[in-house]
Amino acid sequence: MLADITRILADEQISIDAVIQKEPGEGEDQTDLIMLTHLTREKRINAAIKKIEALGVVAGKVTKLRLEELGK
Repeated sequence: MLADITRILADEQISIDAVIQKEPGEGEDQTDLIMLTHLTREKRINAAIKKIEALGVVAGKVTKLRLEELGK
């Protein structure tokens, strides 16, 4: 799954800054994946999210949070 997601991001020219993936809880076979990307255009991340959500191994919707720098 992670390889599929990173390929989609690479195809959209989105660079990954950090990834967190915890072990699934006891009796569970899925977990959350948290990714922080470097700056990118919103249309690229939206296109990537659409492709990621279409993967058979992804359950549910992707949550996108925008990081803004204030005071600049």
